[in-house]
Amino acid sequence: MYKPSALALILAAFVAIFLLLPLFAVVPVSFTPARFLSMPSGNWSLRHYESLIANPAWLEATLLSIRIAFLSTLLSTSLALAFSLGIWMFRPWFSGLLMGFVLMPMVAPPVVSAITLYFFLTSLSKLNEYIGYDTVVGVAVAHAVMIAPFAVVLITVALTQVDRRIDLAARGFGATIFQRIFKVILPNIRFGLLTAFFLGFVLSWEEIGVTLFITSVNAVTLPRLMWMGLRDNIDPAIASISVILIGIVITVILAKTAIQYASAKK
Repeated sequence: MYKPSALALILAAFVAIFLLLPLFAVVPVSFTPARFLSMPSGNWSLRHYESLIANPAWLEATLLSIRIAFLSTLLSTSLALAFSLGIWMFRPWFSGLLMGFVLMPMVAPPVVSAITLYFFLTSLSKLNEYIGYDTVVGVAVAHAVMIAPFAVVLITVALTQVDRRIDLAARGFGATIFQRIFKVILPNIRFGLLTAFFLGFVLSWEEIGVTLFITSVNAVTLPRLMWMGLRDNIDPAIASISVILIGIVITVILAKTAIQYASAKK
């Protein structure tokens, strides 16, 4: 097994610190006592963290973002899994064309995707007001379209690591297609599925470009609320919520890494 040298580890740590240092610059800004974004000059204050608790809009936007991220990730991961399994198990001759079509949202300019989804959701609004423009379900569907290509890539890569002979053996012993999927294939790509779900949740959580086009006043997600705060008035509470989000992401990444390391040691 290849092990990186000490010099390589030091250089990697230096690059990581260099890239993350600007991100952590927001930490002292969140403790400023001023009413505008600035570095604290001597006095540190928790007033902006307190404003997050006092203002219900932040909590409502956070809960809404969690709901939308969970729904969109569940939808996109399920569709990506079905698509990737179909490509892997049946290997149609036009699989390359299908893969290119599915990955199109990944390479298309965000503005083009946002405009397309805007017209799509406004058309759905004429059929049902609960699944169209500026609705929770509508935003979740739009996010699922944007993050599904990433899930397809991760799940497809995980499937390439599965030995086809175990699937053929299960098929030879009379296993049904559902038994082969749930008892043979899925256990071997569980980490790929978890990674796809985690990445999809993060991408949906921080999505702002498409969200600005498909929401108005009813479905105000946390990124949209932060964008509104930056546009209308520079609210230092944005720095506070940013620090909290950074802490949550770091905790989840460390937990996921620890779980994978513990599983690898078994």
